[in-house]
Amino acid sequence: MRPSPALFLQFSVPLFSLLILTCSALSQQSPVQPLVIQAVDEAHLTTLHGNTHPLALARYDQGAAPLSLPLQRMLLVLKRSAAQESALRQLLDEQQDKSSSDYHQWLTPDQFGKRFGPADSDVQAVTSWLQTHGFQIARVSKGRTVIEFSGTAAMVTDAFHTAIHKYVVNREEHWANASDPQIPTALSPVVAGVWTLHNFLKKPNLVMTSEHFPLEQVPGSQKPLATSPSGHHFLSPGDYAVIYGINPVYTAGIQGANVTIAVVGRSNINPGDVQQFRHMFGLPSAGPQVIFNGPDPGDLGGNEEAEAVLDTTWSGAVGQTASVDLVVSASTDTTDGVDLSELYVVDNNLGDVMTESFGVCEAAVTSTQLAGFSALAEQAAAQGITYLVSSGDTGSAGCDNLGEITASGPVSVSALASTPFNVAVGGTIFNENGHDSSYWSSSTSAPVTALNYIPENVWNESCVSCVSPNIAAGGGGASSVVPKPYWQSGLSSIPQDGFRDLPDVSLTSAIHDPYLLCLAGSCNQGFLVGIGGTSAAAPSFAGIMALVNQKVGGRVGLANYVLYKLAAAENLSQCNGSSTSTAPASTCVFNDVTVGNNAVPGEASYGTNSPQFNGGVGYDLATGLGSVQVSNLVNKWNSVAFRPSNTTLTLSPLTNIPHGSAVAVGITVAPQSGTGPATGAVSLLSNASATATGGQLVDGFTLTGGTVAATTHLLPGGTNTITAHYAGDPAFAPSNSAPGAGYRQS
Repeated sequence: MRPSPALFLQFSVPLFSLLILTCSALSQQSPVQPLVIQAVDEAHLTTLHGNTHPLALARYDQGAAPLSLPLQRMLLVLKRSAAQESALRQLLDEQQDKSSSDYHQWLTPDQFGKRFGPADSDVQAVTSWLQTHGFQIARVSKGRTVIEFSGTAAMVTDAFHTAIHKYVVNREEHWANASDPQIPTALSPVVAGVWTLHNFLKKPNLVMTSEHFPLEQVPGSQKPLATSPSGHHFLSPGDYAVIYGINPVYTAGIQGANVTIAVVGRSNINPGDVQQFRHMFGLPSAGPQVIFNGPDPGDLGGNEEAEAVLDTTWSGAVGQTASVDLVVSASTDTTDGVDLSELYVVDNNLGDVMTESFGVCEAAVTSTQLAGFSALAEQAAAQGITYLVSSGDTGSAGCDNLGEITASGPVSVSALASTPFNVAVGGTIFNENGHDSSYWSSSTSAPVTALNYIPENVWNESCVSCVSPNIAAGGGGASSVVPKPYWQSGLSSIPQDGFRDLPDVSLTSAIHDPYLLCLAGSCNQGFLVGIGGTSAAAPSFAGIMALVNQKVGGRVGLANYVLYKLAAAENLSQCNGSSTSTAPASTCVFNDVTVGNNAVPGEASYGTNSPQFNGGVGYDLATGLGSVQVSNLVNKWNSVAFRPSNTTLTLSPLTNIPHGSAVAVGITVAPQSGTGPATGAVSLLSNASATATGGQLVDGFTLTGGTVAATTHLLPGGTNTITAHYAGDPAFAPSNSAPGAGYRQS
């Protein structure tokens, strides 16, 4: 099953819709208009298509659930009006535009709800409907993004006209709805659907080494140090600081002070593991705070525990003096604890930075899940929260699991990481090229053994003919449902595919040089464990963003607005992070990863000359913009500016046009705020979507003073709509005109 984009696109309309020009200022000040304008009539229903899990299949079906089965903490996802969504997109842009009065003016959850949530009467209509079916309402989120409610399988069947069944897939039992839900048609303008009615849970994006790293008392050291009997290199916080150039900002006093990093989790941990790690490596003694959102699920062990400990440890290992809050929510039979934790962080405005390292591919989620992921991430961005998500650990085969040795699913990206409102963090692998002594000290028991930056390739440790066949590689590729955000521009290497591309940035993720970790009391037992995956890269980048926050003196919101502008300003010929002969220049912000690919066994492109996907100069679908030199990133953060633009189009005449005759074209590209002429190319597209995807190229022009006054003889025959697409320039972001210039040609 492919997820239907219909509901999701309620949350992914273009950043610069023409509606913004005429009604955004008014809509921000006017009372929210009710969308529920008819009586709720159970006889008139709307089916929420695309909301049955793709594995809820007859061959796995074990029959209906008991009608008394408790279904706890379900999340009803609410929709915004088109006018609200347009106004919100404009606000997000202006919060990143230094020439705007809204620059870095972040909203609180309550402010967000009042401006961009449903009207009071709509919320009352929805909650009353739920209550008439016996559901208990726990809360309406402050941001009015979701309503949390609980009930039984019988109530779900009665209200949503779908039965809950048991499914056994790969010997795992699951509960899930057997068909697409239905709701009263009167509520459909404000209700997207139930986030999930199943417990097919997301997977942690991590890999573990088989080798343990013993702690030994080394002469001259006051603390026991990690060692590797095999000579395997590993990463301590000090190594990380050397390789990625963090020490200069540490020395300058930028260590993450007064910044809170929120970690999204669903397993409790032993905080002593984190505290021992920090003591062992000389980090400030403050340990993590564990916050329970609902009942304590306990320590779930295995990869669940490892994920929570890894994210909590390494976000604070890089952002050394930042406060780290692990939010833990127990999963229920209908709702993933990860989603509940993310909701808690955003709706309580808990963290300046939020990191999440679980994954599920776009092809394996429902349309309402996509809508929920996007809506909550968009709220986080409006509140100034920088949201980091791991891109996945099975290469371009994002639907497969690490336990597999060949991929069998489709090429797909992480649905969590592909929203337009988060930073997707991918993976690299260090390449010493046989010259370890150039990059590592001869000692394997010093607290810091890295000597300098180590060349990086695309992370891909997958193999077929090896001792342990696997499909471990960094997640990346193009979304199949999320239109390309306008901030994802500025480099010619960004694919002109019309869709959100992943990842945005990358950091080392390979177990070739694993991250060290105290896990499940291992340090009390005399050893550390080694761990890798984009699950390690994402929290580490969260720590980096804590340093940025401290440097600029507050939240920075969606970091991609600045990251892509910084990349566009690079001299890429001097920033090749994969070169084994010349290190990236000391001025580079990004280490451009140009070697390798993320194709894995089982994919048609694996082992061919055209694998999906290759590293390359500039942006690529395997590592994004590359890894970072942190000192330069922190110190150059305020050196660039995002300037949103607005494009308008006029055609004359619009009717009774003889085929092939001249039509006057008027195009204006203006800054959304501030002044200055836009430069560069503008193209005309016929019958394109609202995001300028899927259209046919008609003609192209070059702006002069921000305008085009020209003629075209190339309009296709018949009745069509024409959109003007501005590609952007070094100063201004791309934008599209409203796809409403309709004409009839005879």
